[in-house]
Amino acid sequence: MEVLPTYMDVEHSRAYIDQLYSNDSHKCFQAVSELKFAVIGSVREKGTIIEQGVVVRLLQILRSSELDILLKTEVVTVLNSLAKGLPEHASSLVQAGLLPALWEQIETCAGGSGTSAYTQMILCCLRSVYRQGCAPPPPSWDHKLLTTLIQHGYHPPSNQECVANILAHACKVSRTCEQQQQLVDAGGADLVACMLCSPVSRVQLPALHCLAAMCYKNERVSSILATKSYGGKAVPDLLVGLMARDRPRDMQLAAATSLTFLHRAGALSADDPKIIFKTLQCLVRMCRRDREVWERVEAANTLAYLTEVSTELQRTAAMTDHLIHTMNDYLKDTTSSAGASAPQGICGSPISCRQYDNPSTWPELMLEAALKVYASLGANDEDIRQRVIKTDGLMNTIVTSLSAACPAVQLAAVRCLHSLSRSVHTLRTTFQDHMVWRPLMTVLKTSSSEELVTVASSTLCNLLLEFSPSKEHILDQGAVEFLCGLTRRPHPGLRLNAVWALMNMAFQAEHRVKVSILHHLGTDQIFRLLSDTDVHILMKTLGLLRNLLSTKGHIDQIMQCHGKEIMQAIILILEGEHSAEVKEQALCILANIADGDMAKNAIMSNEDVLKKLMNYMVIPNVKLQIAATFCISNLIWNVEEGAAERQNKLRDMGVYKLLQNLMTTTDTALFDKVKTALQQFH
Repeated sequence: MEVLPTYMDVEHSRAYIDQLYSNDSHKCFQAVSELKFAVIGSVREKGTIIEQGVVVRLLQILRSSELDILLKTEVVTVLNSLAKGLPEHASSLVQAGLLPALWEQIETCAGGSGTSAYTQMILCCLRSVYRQGCAPPPPSWDHKLLTTLIQHGYHPPSNQECVANILAHACKVSRTCEQQQQLVDAGGADLVACMLCSPVSRVQLPALHCLAAMCYKNERVSSILATKSYGGKAVPDLLVGLMARDRPRDMQLAAATSLTFLHRAGALSADDPKIIFKTLQCLVRMCRRDREVWERVEAANTLAYLTEVSTELQRTAAMTDHLIHTMNDYLKDTTSSAGASAPQGICGSPISCRQYDNPSTWPELMLEAALKVYASLGANDEDIRQRVIKTDGLMNTIVTSLSAACPAVQLAAVRCLHSLSRSVHTLRTTFQDHMVWRPLMTVLKTSSSEELVTVASSTLCNLLLEFSPSKEHILDQGAVEFLCGLTRRPHPGLRLNAVWALMNMAFQAEHRVKVSILHHLGTDQIFRLLSDTDVHILMKTLGLLRNLLSTKGHIDQIMQCHGKEIMQAIILILEGEHSAEVKEQALCILANIADGDMAKNAIMSNEDVLKKLMNYMVIPNVKLQIAATFCISNLIWNVEEGAAERQNKLRDMGVYKLLQNLMTTTDTALFDKVKTALQQFH
């Protein structure tokens, strides 16, 4: 038997490459066979062959309708070996057009046997490319193509493993709702259910990752997957079985992640035993100190996502296995876990594609994960927040992390700060002691990350509440001008937070602060915010105007300078197609204006506005009736100068009669407002 040399000299290499272009299929086959033995196990040879442009010729052979399957199988074997090299090798293959060629061959084999060596090798090559992470999803997620691929995933186990990996990595790369639905429509949900019951763990694990990616933030797909079954067991029950302690750890984690995503997408409730007693417990267990670093990080990240919005899950997690103290271990002991290499293939949760082969990154990964868990645990419950805030050294860690070089750690620290800032007690004590406003403002002014600035500005909203000692310090840092600038950003989340923060800043503020807000914001920008398509931004802008127009002296001074524009803005809302809640806010602003001494004239001199008030007094909506009546009451308050003239004008317009008619109301709040207004007329 002839032994082929591992490395070839230049002349032999040149001759064998020349034979690849031969019209003699036998010589071509011999050349491909030599090429196969040359590249297997040699990264250097893989790179050399790719650099010589041989891939183009291999793809020509693959696409030729005249050459036999045996030769093409050898070609795909070579391409598969090249794809298993370095990521840049796989990327070069993709750029050369490997994927379209392979998908064409898959469609060609659709009518044949899925057990053929050629079909199996094509699937292996596709798997190798996708596992390198440099490939896009299947072209346009073509329904026919996906259906064909899924059909090959039912048998044999070698095909199942390949198809599961292809779909898992493709889903992870592109997780849009449309593509998730397309995969389900092509039969992906049924295939995944089948694969979960495979006796081969190499099939089950990528199937779990595929399932997680399919249902991530997709309510419709998640509801479909939750009802799928195989072998008489529903998918959620199959997932619970794969979380058993006798299963491989990466499989337990992947199953817990899938159940987490099903819950967050609304397919399973927080009080479902599979979530609160199985998934949560599994994730907490995998956070223990005796686990490997990759397990602890991925489990904590998934646990943070699981508990992010559910108060019940937050309370249960906080009481489970000393979790708060376990997270403190993440901050102090980041490298002592025995062994940290993640398993081959897809590791951990689709939430974060982490690499764990560099020990220098472990402290940052564990710190980020712990801060995320603390942020989720303290999101809604004050008792838990106080337990978290008392964790030894946590506040110092958060403050330090706000200036971290790693953006992910910065973001986790800001999220944790945002969660803790919901506590009035913490705002008044701990936050003041640690002067958290200082690094937070630095983050806001220097970060280029839209997500980081969004969360940081949301935190700033809480620090600007009236009872927060940080408010004055933040004002001194130029917060007014900065926030007014944020209202002009294209991202709606930033605009909302900016207006919200300005609204909090204006509440019971000094006149100088209100003037500064109006100066830097400008009436033109107020009009743009009142025309925003996001109703939340509109409501907070009205709340800002309401807070600016409070306190008699401030009302008169502001209306004297900006009265015309403000009245135009209010009329714009009252005449627009808005909800009752929005119009109620506009009427409340009018009521504030009516409380001013001189500002009343802006309403009294505008009969159109007065008629609108009368219309809202009789509209079949109690809240609008109350707001309109309250405004009328402020206009006619009989102890104020000019009250008689205003009363006479409104009486002539029919306001007094409307108030008398409203005395028959059964709503006590409206009755009280009407009674008070009528008393002013007398």
